[in-house]
Amino acid sequence: MPTLYPAAEPMRPFFLGVLLTTLLPAAEAAPTPPPPESTVRRHLVYFRDKVGTPFSVAQPQAFLSARAVQRRTRQGIAVLPRDLPVSPGYVAQVKATAGVQYRYSSRWFNAAVVECDSAALARLQTLPFVLSAQTLNRAPARPPGRAQPGPATRPAAAEARRSTRDPSYGEAFWQADMIGAVALHQAGFRGEGMHIAVFDAGFPGVDQAAPFASLRNEGRLLSTFDFVDQDRGVFEKNSHGTFTLSCMAGNLSGTYIGTAPKASYHLLLTEDVGSEHPVEEANWLIAAEYADSAGVDIISSSLGYTTFDFPSPSHTYAEMNGRTALASRAATVAARVGILVLNSAGNDGGNSWRYIGAPADADSVLAVGAVDSLGVRAGFSSVGPTADGRIKPNLAAQGLLASYVTTTGSVSRGNGTSYACPVLAGMAAAFWQARPTLTAQQVIQLLQRSGSLANSPNNQLGYGIPDAVRAQALVLAGPAEEAVGALHIFPNPAGRELFLSLPPELNNQVLRVTIYDGRGARVAEQTLAASAARQVALHPGPLRAGLYVCTVEPGGGGKARTLRFVQQ
Repeated sequence: MPTLYPAAEPMRPFFLGVLLTTLLPAAEAAPTPPPPESTVRRHLVYFRDKVGTPFSVAQPQAFLSARAVQRRTRQGIAVLPRDLPVSPGYVAQVKATAGVQYRYSSRWFNAAVVECDSAALARLQTLPFVLSAQTLNRAPARPPGRAQPGPATRPAAAEARRSTRDPSYGEAFWQADMIGAVALHQAGFRGEGMHIAVFDAGFPGVDQAAPFASLRNEGRLLSTFDFVDQDRGVFEKNSHGTFTLSCMAGNLSGTYIGTAPKASYHLLLTEDVGSEHPVEEANWLIAAEYADSAGVDIISSSLGYTTFDFPSPSHTYAEMNGRTALASRAATVAARVGILVLNSAGNDGGNSWRYIGAPADADSVLAVGAVDSLGVRAGFSSVGPTADGRIKPNLAAQGLLASYVTTTGSVSRGNGTSYACPVLAGMAAAFWQARPTLTAQQVIQLLQRSGSLANSPNNQLGYGIPDAVRAQALVLAGPAEEAVGALHIFPNPAGRELFLSLPPELNNQVLRVTIYDGRGARVAEQTLAASAARQVALHPGPLRAGLYVCTVEPGGGGKARTLRFVQQ
């Protein structure tokens, strides 16, 4: 199905050139048909380097939109070699390999997704620039589709409160009001100017249903793409994406108003509900790179990966460390380039798995758990910690008996962290709109500090239910270790990576950073070159679990500043 709505701004050369050539199959690269007995699978083929690329970090506008460059500049994030497109020469040789169907390339992982049988894969692996390959799906046939969340009965407690709701929101009022989204709307912040990418399994009805009419008519539906079938048709397939999108974008007074009813959206279909294989994590990766290139501010992903169809190997809990699963590594890079990534925690809290899935386990991703209308944790909401001991989920919103818009435009209720995630993502968009100088990581820190469990976070609901009004007050409250404009260290508790957020007065200065363990012994020292970056990476090496003290001292003299963090 073709895209029906014009983009809000003209399609730029990076879309028509660099981006679309990596998304749409080339007619001249038709694969050699494999023998009938061969099994064609998808693989992620990693390249050794980017030798021969015509692109340069000094000219990012050649492969990133102006908005993508602005997002990095605003947050003090440099364009790095990982952002460069893969070498066109390597892609050409992959396409020319007999029996190989090229699908996508990955800038961040310097890789390509291909379809081929084992003989063609062996030919690919003889190419001198190919480093390794990972098989993404192992079953040629699709099992029956999975069941989706169904309608649910309205809770008695919520029914009793309906006499005081704002009727313009319809059934969506309480889930928006619980986290302060209604107050943001009343203050004039409904997501205007914020770009949100929604990763899901299909969006039928969005091109016709009345609650999405303003999204269509106001030119705020910026792009669509189906990463499963490699086309632009997304108003089809599974309705799960329609439901999740409505939690943010629904906008019909008296019927339903979502938490970001005036934001702009990219609808990206990454999930094939007919099967479950790691190829969907690769789709998530490529969609995240697309979102980055397009200048997206926020990714809302109501997807998660733990168990795959036989014979693809499933994830283990030990892999839920934010560094192993393909989607988790992709989400981490998306966060590093300044995108605010929100992902549903998962619905396994009541079964044997229990824990969050990928990419919710990534350390810089805001994993969203589910509560009922009274703020009580939903029993199905997946829990933490991550395999390396970090608190997850980060925050929670209503996901038990949450309201959403169906494909026909009617309103229903359902259960799942799939709803809690977009409800919170829309509020985050409106909050960020109100405070546009914040970085994505500062938004996460402020929302966590506003949470109902901020003083005693746990692995059931993280920092609890956030409050946009309280978060706004924290911005205005002045100095705090993690306040905006102050020096702070994140993530805290720390995982494998560690970063400093620098205030303006420490920019363009050489900084000496020293880390001491709980006994006062110096365990790491690093000199940071003078830079205008607002976020810089620290490289302390392996640290044992425990409390650490970090001092930051300007090289030209000045008072040393002290921070504390926990290594888990």
